[in-house]
Amino acid sequence: MTAAVPGVRDTPSETSDFIALDEAHSTHNYHPLPVVLATASGARMTDVDGHSYLDFLAGYSALNFGHRHPDLVAAATEQLNRVTLTSRAFHHDQFGPFCRELAELTGTEMVLPMNSGAEAVESAIKVARKWSYRVKGVPEERAEIIVAGSNFHGRTTTLVSFSTDPDARAEYGPYTPGFVVTEYGDAEAVEKAITPNTAAVLVEPIQGESGVVVPPEGYLRGLRQLCDDNNVLLISDEIQSGLARTGKLLATDHEGVRADLYTLGKALGGGIVPVSAVVGDRSVLGVLHPGEHGSTFGGNPLACAVGRAVVRLLSDGWFQERARELGERLHHRLDELRGHGVSEVRGRGLWAGVDIAPGGPTGRQVCEQLLQHGVLCKQTQDNTLRIAPPLVMSPQDLETGLDAIAEVLTTS
Repeated sequence: MTAAVPGVRDTPSETSDFIALDEAHSTHNYHPLPVVLATASGARMTDVDGHSYLDFLAGYSALNFGHRHPDLVAAATEQLNRVTLTSRAFHHDQFGPFCRELAELTGTEMVLPMNSGAEAVESAIKVARKWSYRVKGVPEERAEIIVAGSNFHGRTTTLVSFSTDPDARAEYGPYTPGFVVTEYGDAEAVEKAITPNTAAVLVEPIQGESGVVVPPEGYLRGLRQLCDDNNVLLISDEIQSGLARTGKLLATDHEGVRADLYTLGKALGGGIVPVSAVVGDRSVLGVLHPGEHGSTFGGNPLACAVGRAVVRLLSDGWFQERARELGERLHHRLDELRGHGVSEVRGRGLWAGVDIAPGGPTGRQVCEQLLQHGVLCKQTQDNTLRIAPPLVMSPQDLETGLDAIAEVLTTS
């Protein structure tokens, strides 16, 4: 097996055959890098030809705990031998414990389990609208939700309706009404947008797809105060930023802010099964009654068993501390690249967005070069490198990967 060290690699015929098969029979809604992965463990992945790679993407934070974490695999294996799906027509023995344990971990009262991150955000929107009609007294069909520009909350029809990304939005109309877009980081713009019909403010505490953009200090606190003053819900989309990625359990914790609803996903399934959830207080999530919302697979036994194991991993704070410690190394090394192929570095914890200097290679070209150096990464936007290794990555492997990034960015 080839080690993950700098060196040019050829694209073997077996890899090419798999890629050709994908191109022939799959919808071209993704543009993957030319690598075909076959196995993975921890922070390393291996392709069909035996080449080993360091994972610097972690499944967009779905793999915070690395590939095939033994505790998560054990939980899944045990549940696979018991029962995997009952539907919500019946109770099962993993559902109640999962909801209780996730609520306790997040300091909330109720849990609405779903599957994908987009489903969680859609669910939060539905809950916020129903809350506004039943509790706040907004006239039916008049509820508005304030969002931030450059957002990414998913790709369903409703969610792309308030996207400002032409690739995500164009040619999918007619669009869902009821959303007001404000500039990310501008609390005054949100204040001006609030009306008596405002049900909620939906925000990413850090915008991942936009380039790992951290808002100005005080932005989230300002939103919390505006929501309190105007009887408006604050919804924090923590699907990428939550569950230890930034060095805290939730990214809002960095400003000491509590949202009314949180959307969780990605890492909640441990990289094994899709698991998402909306968590919040009973006064908000309690507006839902039987038949008003649901999911056949949401909260299934296998998902709940894995989710419970994820909660246990997060309960002692080890992963949060790990993200802080490795994040310091990450940002120190990346900051040294400013002016050397890099124009800007942003992020928090073990998560960074690196803007490639004007005149340099595109983000795609950098990722293709990193692939040849045994590092798997992915660009976001055209010229931003997104870095998010699994939290289990060793300091040595982190340094090896950063050495490769530095070499590619400074010599391209």
